[in-house]
Amino acid sequence: MAINDTSPLSPAAFHVLLSLAAQDLHGYGIILEIGRISNGEYRPGPGTLYDNLKKLMDLGWVEDYAETVRKGEEARRMYRLTDGGRVVLTAEVKRMKRVVRIATRALGEEGGRA
Repeated sequence: MAINDTSPLSPAAFHVLLSLAAQDLHGYGIILEIGRISNGEYRPGPGTLYDNLKKLMDLGWVEDYAETVRKGEEARRMYRLTDGGRVVLTAEVKRMKRVVRIATRALGEEGGRA
């Protein structure tokens, strides 16, 4: 599956990719980061998160690995954005910027009739 101008990412997939853009995270960390970047407006549940992570890994946009831990600690599964995932996220952000520009022109700067 390739991204193009007619195939926007789902909100869940977009937020997962965006949450991993700056740093590798474990599952709960992804949920917290999505909450932070969405200003609390979007918070996927564990089922939605892990379903999307599996899809994104199958597409090669995210990969997982076991966290290195000290003796006696339990390893967590960590997730990171792949180069391909970064390309897809960048393309989606560009697509969204185009949509915002078009909407801003259509609505006028104040959101009313121009």
